[in-house]
Amino acid sequence: MATRGAGRALFAGAGPAHAEWLESQSAHFVVYADDDEEDIRQFSTRLELYHSALELVTGTHKPAPSPSNRVTVYVVKNEREVRRLAGEKANNIAGFYIPRAGGSVAFVPAVRMNNGDEDFSMIVLLHEYAHHFLISNSSFPTPRWLNEGGAEFFASSEFPKDGGVRLGMPAMHRVDEIFYARDVRAHDLLDPEHYADGKNSGYDAFYGKSWLLYHFLTMNPERGGQLRQYVSLLANGVDSVSAGEQAFGDLKQLEKDLDKYTRQRLYTAIVPPDKLPIGKVAVRKVSPGEAEILPVRMRSKRGVDSETAPGLLAEAREIAARYPENPAVLSELAEAEFDAGNDDGAIAAADRALAVDPSAKNALVQKGYALFRKAEAADAEAADAAFAAAMQPFVKLNHLENDNPLPLIYNFRSFAERGVKPDENAVHGLERATQLAPFDLGLRLELAGYELATGDLKRARYNLIPVAYNPHGGTRAEAARAVIDRIDGGETEISTLQTLLYSASSADDGEGEGDGA
Repeated sequence: MATRGAGRALFAGAGPAHAEWLESQSAHFVVYADDDEEDIRQFSTRLELYHSALELVTGTHKPAPSPSNRVTVYVVKNEREVRRLAGEKANNIAGFYIPRAGGSVAFVPAVRMNNGDEDFSMIVLLHEYAHHFLISNSSFPTPRWLNEGGAEFFASSEFPKDGGVRLGMPAMHRVDEIFYARDVRAHDLLDPEHYADGKNSGYDAFYGKSWLLYHFLTMNPERGGQLRQYVSLLANGVDSVSAGEQAFGDLKQLEKDLDKYTRQRLYTAIVPPDKLPIGKVAVRKVSPGEAEILPVRMRSKRGVDSETAPGLLAEAREIAARYPENPAVLSELAEAEFDAGNDDGAIAAADRALAVDPSAKNALVQKGYALFRKAEAADAEAADAAFAAAMQPFVKLNHLENDNPLPLIYNFRSFAERGVKPDENAVHGLERATQLAPFDLGLRLELAGYELATGDLKRARYNLIPVAYNPHGGTRAEAARAVIDRIDGGETEISTLQTLLYSASSADDGEGEGDGA
């Protein structure tokens, strides 16, 4: 396996003296970085090339997402800053991603490029975006090895100086794992139960072997078409082992071929730029106030709690006092007020932002959140009017951005929070929101929970499948699998299924966070 060369910086942390906070917008990404225009434009271009390569290789093509459903990438100073944002138990995190309807975010440290390939920060981002893409484009459960192997395969892509994407580069961060960690055989990957039975507490080669198998089936011409045949068989309900035997042939021979493959030069392929349409990349300098509030925005988007919210609010108020008519600053103040539990303060800040810029989307969102929370506390006689008022910011948001999922979600919740059966439009709206944001598995769980409550076990099972087979799903995935198993076993008692789903899934924080390796 080839080694990688020495490199140069693409983003150099805080940047040179002339650097400043810039925003780059493209079809699938919004990027914030403290750097110069050439670097952020190149970074965004490469992310779009990567997305286009994912579409080409997987044969999936969808319209670009609505603006709020793009992934926002924050390039922070260094890995220490990433770990500070990630919070507890983040000692080894080099970057992370949080999928949310209307607000998916990723945090990475300064990215350095090595003669066209990426350092580990970029690999983490590309790995997590591959999960985002694959979850968004698959309507059936895929084995964990396929999820992780695909993410590792695509995350090792390179970006040649003359454009395009080079696929199939070795996953150098997995080399030692393949050669020195406890072996995992191809059959183990295809049979999760067999793998689980043989797994011990020691570190094994699951990720490395998954990458190797995906690479072998994708890049080796002698195996051409086999991976797509395997995926097609899975989509038609064939179990993973049987699908593997039909598509790949004898699994013992597959293991021998994989062993040989580790000792030869790997196949790679360059997809030229004319095969990878990416659209426009627009770069702007953020205003001084927005630049000053960006650290607050990042911590808010990461998520705060009762301990951290007051301190962040104090910072937001200080900055807003210096920029009393900046809608971006006031929108972030509204978010900080809401996170600290100050609903009236959030509404007031949002109204100030909207008075300057009626199209300030985050101000509409935060005002809607605050009004919803006030409506939840309203007495029964005032509830209908309170929820009707709470929907008004989301109605305006829907007019600004028709495919933003949040108005659809909160319209449904305006019924559920009152204990009123949602009308047909509200249910269809929630279903549409899951189509717009399939990567938000908490939203899928909400829809499945409603379907359980109404006795539609078939639809509930369908919507629990992506949750159950999320590679980083934790206890929420375990709960979804348990409910699916009960439904398949003939369980029809709704309360039993609801208890099983919510008692276990409540242990998760609901963020659906990526592994951020």
